[in-house]
Amino acid sequence: MNPQLFFAFLLVSVTLACTPGVDWAYSISAGLRKHSFVPAVAGLCSGYVIHTALMAAGLAALLAGVPGLLGWLTIAGAAYLLWLGFTTIRSWRGASFSAEGAVVQSGNQVRTFFQGMGTSGINPKGLLFFVALVPQFVSPEAALPVPVQSGLLGLTFVILAGLVYTGVALTSRRLLASRPGAARVVTLASGIIMIGLGAVLLTEQLLPLVASRA
Repeated sequence: MNPQLFFAFLLVSVTLACTPGVDWAYSISAGLRKHSFVPAVAGLCSGYVIHTALMAAGLAALLAGVPGLLGWLTIAGAAYLLWLGFTTIRSWRGASFSAEGAVVQSGNQVRTFFQGMGTSGINPKGLLFFVALVPQFVSPEAALPVPVQSGLLGLTFVILAGLVYTGVALTSRRLLASRPGAARVVTLASGIIMIGLGAVLLTEQLLPLVASRA
């Protein structure tokens, strides 16, 4: 693998992982829960592991060659974000810190894991990253086969994203531990961000369809 390309990939990956978005919103929401946020972060990373496996199998090239398919996947992701945002907002009144600094909020850890997997698994930003960006850092002249390079790059991003999202969840829990009222505000804001992103993505995909039929 080309060292220069790999270093450039690290910079791009860190920048993307550190860019606030739906993954950050979900990580913050997980950090405000009473139970461990590890299942949520693991779920987010698992979604990107799925992307990595599909990319290594060559399905990313299929998505790139069929623009309509990517559009429909984006619509599905937007609808999921809307649902997750409404679910988060619905629970904001119950978010409050206990004396130990944890948030008293009911939730199933397995459900949290799969929600995280769904959040990153159909996150349009993640799809575009693996479909459009990762192939640019693969070197056909390298000793490793292209699928192996793709897999290593994808797993590198998963590790970096996991570290960033863990830091986000820990920071949200520690900073807000001394501010009980802030837990409700942040939970509400996280839900609004998810809904806003979902609405923007849905609008971007549906407007061209409406215009073409007008």
